[in-house]
Amino acid sequence: MKIGIVGSGAMGSGIAQTAAINGFETLIFDKNTEALQKAAETILNSISKLQSKQKLNFLQAENARKNILPINNLHEFEKCDLIIEAVIENLSVKKNVFEELETIVNSECIIATNTSSFTVTSIASACKNAQRVIGIHFFNPAYIMPLVEIIPALQTNQKTLQKASNFIKQLNKTQVLAKDTPGFIVNRIARPFYCESFKIYEEGIADFAEIDFALKTKGNFKMGPFELSDFIGHDVNYNVTESIWTSTYFDSRYKPSFCQKQLLNAGYLGKKTNKGFYDYQEGVIKNKNTIVDENLATLIFERVLAMLINEAAEALSTKNASINDIEIAIVKGLNYPRGLFNWANDFGIEKTVNILDLFYEKYKDSRYRCSYILREMNIKKTLFEF
Repeated sequence: MKIGIVGSGAMGSGIAQTAAINGFETLIFDKNTEALQKAAETILNSISKLQSKQKLNFLQAENARKNILPINNLHEFEKCDLIIEAVIENLSVKKNVFEELETIVNSECIIATNTSSFTVTSIASACKNAQRVIGIHFFNPAYIMPLVEIIPALQTNQKTLQKASNFIKQLNKTQVLAKDTPGFIVNRIARPFYCESFKIYEEGIADFAEIDFALKTKGNFKMGPFELSDFIGHDVNYNVTESIWTSTYFDSRYKPSFCQKQLLNAGYLGKKTNKGFYDYQEGVIKNKNTIVDENLATLIFERVLAMLINEAAEALSTKNASINDIEIAIVKGLNYPRGLFNWANDFGIEKTVNILDLFYEKYKDSRYRCSYILREMNIKKTLFEF
């Protein structure tokens, strides 16, 4: 099976490395020759590091290196069996890529997108044979993160879905099936972690370091939302939020935050510019030590957790994915300490509903509307079942 990757950025090169290590001849394309050469060097260096750490033996590393084939002509994809597009998050650019690829590849070739914010259906509309288009969404860094979301477009046929699923299995990744809705599973359910935390900060209840501290100490999150958005990059994080917000016709649950927009306006993108919410020196946060009042930390954590549980319940109610796939995605895609349904059972359905109702009454904002699933469970005194 021959794989093609369009785009040699962090995602494209990460996917290419993953495919090559797992035995696939992998062609990686970029029209920017300098970027392509840099990506190839990065992949080869990464393979060498894995070999030095004994995560790959000599033969595995040699084969992986041979499997990486940089190209600067799309027509070399003509014999590929599966192509994954990983260019910038721009819908018109992606559609143009798909339109051109369809004129090059054979009729059996699957054309996949790694989009994180656009619907696969909208991208597939650029193709005459849209049945072979599917979403295969990796997480960064692709060669480390274990989760892959598979997203069929409305046009995708069962044969394409099965081939994509088999490919992911051969990469030794954990796959979940997501409905083609804004943000799919992971990016959608993660929004309250950022948006509600940013709102707490904008309300002046606590500063960003205090909120991070509260969520890490009370919720055992590995990174707080401000530190994590600095790490991801505010250009990336804000754009995903804005895309989901506009795609859901401005649902207030996904409304972007002014404080994050201001960072973008200033060019403070986070760790990569040495300044975001935090200041960085050689990639390390300066002046990170924070002490937060115990009661305040609990209030912050419980407010954010209630919003996360509510979002997961909403995703379940709209059949965005199965309950098991949502739990898997939360743990393996977001690296949360627990799945949100399991967490909800212990935290308390009634407590979650009460927190949501409290803030709805306070703000009269539909972002706090309680999922009907939680409301029904609270009335019937039931728990989530797996």
